Amino acid sequence: MVGVMLVTGGTGTLGRLVVPLVAEAGWKVRVLSRHPKDDGVEHVAADLLQGDGIDDALNGVDVVIHLAGGPKGDDVGTRNLVRAAERAGVKHLVHISVTAVDQLPLTYFKSKLGAEQAVRESSVPWTVLRVAQVHDFAWNTARMMAKLPVLPIPGGVRFQPVDGRDVAARLVELALGEPAGLVPDLVGPKVYSLGELARDYLRTTGKHRLSMPVRVPGKAGKVYRAGGNLTLTGATTGHRTWEAFLAEKA
Repeated sequence: MVGVMLVTGGTGTLGRLVVPLVAEAGWKVRVLSRHPKDDGVEHVAADLLQGDGIDDALNGVDVVIHLAGGPKGDDVGTRNLVRAAERAGVKHLVHISVTAVDQLPLTYFKSKLGAEQAVRESSVPWTVLRVAQVHDFAWNTARMMAKLPVLPIPGGVRFQPVDGRDVAARLVELALGEPAGLVPDLVGPKVYSLGELARDYLRTTGKHRLSMPVRVPGKAGKVYRAGGNLTLTGATTGHRTWEAFLAEKA
């Protein structure tokens, strides 16, 4: 056994992929969750937003992979985690962030940027990986859009969806290595417009919708239309394609 690795958000979409990879690498895995499960893996109950139970969760932990997050409050929860990690003497904190986190003036991105800054300003040795939208997120976005009677197609919005398995593998690779600071972004192998992703979803699910072009307003719209949310050079590229993901869904 190499040591103890805590995975926050270990029951989520990415966490369920990360946890077995950590175990396969010979580490003892501990999952931080608000609602622990009995699945053969050590779970500890803690609330990052309130700060409850974090110190106990970090007792004896060498490395943390921080995946937990939500639509708001990531900055608060991450600051609480970082302070506890400093007290516990954690040797390496790996944090997942999002591409263009410092470009888009949206509440979600501001919260994610605050979380990233909390990690980068801490005394705990750290690694931050900014990741494009995972395939599951792109799929769920298209699914929500398709619930409307007319499918809105935001003009100029493009994504680089990346497979969750590629993300999980990269996160564990980083966690097993030395703290590396801000590493190259991880993106998918191809750029798609949001309209293309939505139409792919409809074709895969056999659904049909009329579509209507819409314009994304404000500063966020300008960033998207200029491709400011994309990482076109210097990024690490995932291997599994959106088309392969769709084939699995089908």
